[in-house]
Amino acid sequence: MKSAKIKLWVTTLLLLTGVGLVSAQNQFPSQIYHKGNIYGSDDKVYTGLVKYDLVNNLVQLQNETITTFTASNVSNFEIFDEVFGGLRKFYSLPYAINADYETPIFFEVLTEGENVALLCREYIATDSRNMGAMNMGMNPFWGPSTMIGYRLAFNYYFFKNGSIDRYSLKKKDLFDMLSGHEEEISLFMRKNRLEHDKRGDLLRITAYYNELNKN
Repeated sequence: MKSAKIKLWVTTLLLLTGVGLVSAQNQFPSQIYHKGNIYGSDDKVYTGLVKYDLVNNLVQLQNETITTFTASNVSNFEIFDEVFGGLRKFYSLPYAINADYETPIFFEVLTEGENVALLCREYIATDSRNMGAMNMGMNPFWGPSTMIGYRLAFNYYFFKNGSIDRYSLKKKDLFDMLSGHEEEISLFMRKNRLEHDKRGDLLRITAYYNELNKN
């Protein structure tokens, strides 16, 4: 990630006032088009309706026609997610998924500072505990969400010192990745009742860590 090109920002995530909109859509965010922009590696900007596929690392633009881009020819893209609310930004970054060979794939950037960035990749997982669910419940960015036996899940990554490392969701590893301020972070988590494995909480913890490193 070229920090000089990416400004410090925290993705805005807006809570829904209810689940009526979610039930009406009856789809996960990656299954529908959103208003957005695609920034090509050729510095061109494409505006229209955007649909993303993180499994295959593709993004589609719909205006007069449908154009498909790969992570190799896209620098980044952004969408306004009207289902769950908020502006979301995704960057194409080199990463070795199953081997030593790195290839560009899409990561959503949740928050970023001079020291560390918190990234994630969402996926739709089978949820055998909720096979009887008839609709989705709660905002998946803040709490559990299911739809007819499926749920929205996330893998999290920390970008630090030029390396992208997957987070195991173990509290010990969180402190290893956000080293140097263990006592302050632990107190911040207890005071605000934050968990080490929830999307919204991880965003706040990482943003706080970056603020601590400014001093």
